[in-house]
Amino acid sequence: MTGLLKLRATGWFLALVVGAMPLGAQTRPDTGATLIHAGRFFDSEAGVFRANQDILIRDQKIERVGPNLEAPKGARVIDLRKYTVLPGLIDAHMHLLYLEDPAGGISMEGAKSIIIEGTPLRALHAAARARTFLEAGITTVRDLGNSGRFGDVALRDAINDGSVDGPRLLVSGPGLSAVGGQWPGLQANHADIAAEEYRIVHGPADAADAVRENVTFGAQVIKIYSNNTPNPAYLSVDEMKAIVEAAKRHGVRVAAHATDDAAVWRAAFAGVNSIEHAYRVEDSTLALMAKNGVTLTPTDIDSLTVIRYSEKSGPNGFKPRPEQISEILAGQRDRLRRAVKAGVTITAGSDNYLNLGWPQGRAAKRNLFAYLASGLTAIQVLQAATINDARLLGLEGKVGVLKAGAFADIIAIEGDVEKDSDALERVRFVMKSGTVYLGKP
Repeated sequence: MTGLLKLRATGWFLALVVGAMPLGAQTRPDTGATLIHAGRFFDSEAGVFRANQDILIRDQKIERVGPNLEAPKGARVIDLRKYTVLPGLIDAHMHLLYLEDPAGGISMEGAKSIIIEGTPLRALHAAARARTFLEAGITTVRDLGNSGRFGDVALRDAINDGSVDGPRLLVSGPGLSAVGGQWPGLQANHADIAAEEYRIVHGPADAADAVRENVTFGAQVIKIYSNNTPNPAYLSVDEMKAIVEAAKRHGVRVAAHATDDAAVWRAAFAGVNSIEHAYRVEDSTLALMAKNGVTLTPTDIDSLTVIRYSEKSGPNGFKPRPEQISEILAGQRDRLRRAVKAGVTITAGSDNYLNLGWPQGRAAKRNLFAYLASGLTAIQVLQAATINDARLLGLEGKVGVLKAGAFADIIAIEGDVEKDSDALERVRFVMKSGTVYLGKP
């Protein structure tokens, strides 16, 4: 997690979350056969739209894709021929258990989430937010910490067992950080508060232990803080190498928060799988990322989000002049263009943890509009949010693609996104693992 703009598991807990959900809140899973007639169909692997494709679904997965498929006896038939049909979108950088008041501040809001809100209430709030991601067409989310002590694991398990509606979650548990986490001004005698939100590491051996701990308690990915912005601390290269080696032994990947060039270079040199943010990065560091196969998740924002943030930041908050907004957006757009030119694979992730008064899923999807404004084509943006993210998450062939063997994660939007980017906002149908959550036939 980083400041916008800087300008930018336990049994009792799961029982509490599940028991508090109202009856009928969850959607009954559908394992029967379904035939979908698609209009414009996005082939994310080839990066092209195809016409007149049908999708046969059985037992939560896609069984077959092709023209003029026949519906099996008793199958449900869904006609989406007037829509553009896409794989369910993926957000590779989110914090469902943390939502910050823009008028607050990262230290006070972070401490409040620990000592006032608490993990059980945070998870209940997150369960409500999770539904908004499905409504936005986001069916898979990589949740990267700021979830207390494994509250994200409990939420994932509640979604998986059908107690809560939400996207498929891959979770990290507490992020591995140098002392103090991301909370500037925290007094030394209260450092234990940060340790409730972050796994503070002390040297390479402890860093490797932290990986083992997180994996043992349910993490599927390791989140690290190469630097602690807005705090000044860094993890050492040796600590990050120890984390990467331990993660490989346990079969998980490493995502590195890194906001300046030094932090990006050190993390890429240490062998992480993805760099998150990289607000300031040199071309030479981008070349290192491309050489080492390190992806970039640019948690960029669009102009509408900047304006909304300003409105919500309070009378003493961020009140940019028009030229300041242009400068902020120009900087992130330049970085993204240079990354693409350098051959770095772009993955889509929003980091949209600020309470903008919008459903969080909708706010997160504005990230894709930021990519479009940087000059990426609609095809490139959709690939970032589907096939590229799937590869990053280790789910290639399972999500982010519409083909036999993949989970039946399918959305339909109204309009042609290549001609009208606002079509991404017009989600009319959402299916995850064969179950329809929006646009019931």
